[in-house]
Amino acid sequence: AQRARALDFLVALGTHPPMSDAALSRLVGRTVTEGWAGERRVFNHRWDDPLTFTTLGTIPAREIEQLTGGRLSRDVAVALNRLPLDYDHVLVCGPVFPHEVAGFSGGAKYLFPGIAGAEIIHFTHWLGALITNYDVIGTKATAVRAVIDRAASLLDRPLSLIAPVTFHEGIAGVYCGPMAEAWSEAADLSSRRHIVWLDRPVKRVLSIMPEMYDDLWLAGKGMYKVEPAVADGGEVVIYAPHVREVSHTHGQLIEAVGYHCKDYFLKQWDRFKDVPGGILAHSTHVKGQGLFDADTSTETPRIKVTLATGMPRERCENMNLGYLDPKGINVEAWAGEPDTLVVRRAGELLYRVKPSKQERNA
Repeated sequence: AQRARALDFLVALGTHPPMSDAALSRLVGRTVTEGWAGERRVFNHRWDDPLTFTTLGTIPAREIEQLTGGRLSRDVAVALNRLPLDYDHVLVCGPVFPHEVAGFSGGAKYLFPGIAGAEIIHFTHWLGALITNYDVIGTKATAVRAVIDRAASLLDRPLSLIAPVTFHEGIAGVYCGPMAEAWSEAADLSSRRHIVWLDRPVKRVLSIMPEMYDDLWLAGKGMYKVEPAVADGGEVVIYAPHVREVSHTHGQLIEAVGYHCKDYFLKQWDRFKDVPGGILAHSTHVKGQGLFDADTSTETPRIKVTLATGMPRERCENMNLGYLDPKGINVEAWAGEPDTLVVRRAGELLYRVKPSKQERNA
């Protein structure tokens, strides 16, 4: 701070609700009134205001096709919050951990989608859904990361990163330096510390969600982080009695669409093509892998996803998810059952099954 003419802060909300002054004060550690904290300014990313953004450029369709491995091919406009352009240097500070859309969070992801415009947010999320959470989460080199990095290259400012690798109990490491290099090292550490390897898949998971995940938009991590460890025909139960909303921002649209596998949307694309990609992506990430037969309108998910939340049965089933009364769940009894995994702070660690000898040799 002593060497900078200005050192100000922008909270990378993506499309999450703006933080209140009280929430900003807890985040920063001192009293904050939005836009001001003593000598420093602290801003919410106002993603819902078109005046927030400037267009940095466009990634052309031919390049998008190459970056996405042929999955998508169209021009993508790259819009970003205009505030960074008022400064000489952009310093990103945020943790790195396995992520359902990008493979690992952190680095340029705090720009795209952190402070980005709607088009590239929805594009990258739908791209991640096409790959599927099952295949992308915990993978370092992904098509989504390639698009994010390409978008970041359009920002004409030096980019540096402070990337902590954290646990509930503390910090495993912090990497600082040029963005790409620091993120790469942090992701390598995260891959060693944030992934729990099981000897075999489990039939059932009880994901107990901390109260900081206060809607299903966030509590869906109870599915994302365990899906790769669940056997075909198994079940994930998201246990979050405190959750009473689907999404504080996007709830009405999500409930209208429901939760489905990606084939459900792809095989009825004319019906869903105008729904924002981020909404469809959230839907498929929570539902998981599956098949859809358009001739019979039959959807067959790989595993069952059940909500044990504060939302009633009818609401859950109308969204194409299962329902359990959380009051009827005895956590300790579930923990003692064979083929059941109880994750007591779900959403933090990724669970996977160790590859077989044959898979390792391949």
